[in-house]
Amino acid sequence: MSIYLLAAVVGALWPNGHAGGGDGPVTVWLVAGPIHYDFLLPNDAETRAAFDFAAAAGVPLGDPGAAWIVAGWGARAFYTATGGYADVQAGPVWRAVTGDRSVLHVSVAGGPGPRGRPLDLTEAEYARLRAAILASAPEPDLIAGAGFTAYDRFFAARGRFHLLRTCNVWVAEVLAEAGVRFGRWTPTPYAVTLSLAAYQP
Repeated sequence: MSIYLLAAVVGALWPNGHAGGGDGPVTVWLVAGPIHYDFLLPNDAETRAAFDFAAAAGVPLGDPGAAWIVAGWGARAFYTATGGYADVQAGPVWRAVTGDRSVLHVSVAGGPGPRGRPLDLTEAEYARLRAAILASAPEPDLIAGAGFTAYDRFFAARGRFHLLRTCNVWVAEVLAEAGVRFGRWTPTPYAVTLSLAAYQP
């Protein structure tokens, strides 16, 4: 485990080769949750239209208080059953460690809260970031009965979750697709935090 955590620090500080982020009119938030980081995307007309599949599944994108669309990715068995550390169970953890199908989680929020970190992107960077998130579930299939509240939903996604490609690695992949400077490999929440401090202060 110590080798894994050390590698996470190295990966967080190993630049992905891009130079973007930090200078643009579109603010996206990375918000640290109990388990991992989520993206908060501005709930503008274009983004709302891009996530119309979520609205059709019951996510209240049109609610006046829904200023942000929340998007995250993770292991199906673990993510759909684990809202916080108190919910952690051995079975889903084992599935996540050994490899599991993935899901895209979509919800809404009124604001980023105290654990949010802003990313100021150009219009082009934001368009690429949004496209990368949506490409995680190119044919979003609703997972019936999965969700923590009345306003969030899970959708079957592309790719498998495992120790080398965690939900936090997905964050780095999305940022790389957007052309945003970040760490190359960020498997833990701390690695994302470290990368933010190093490359998007």
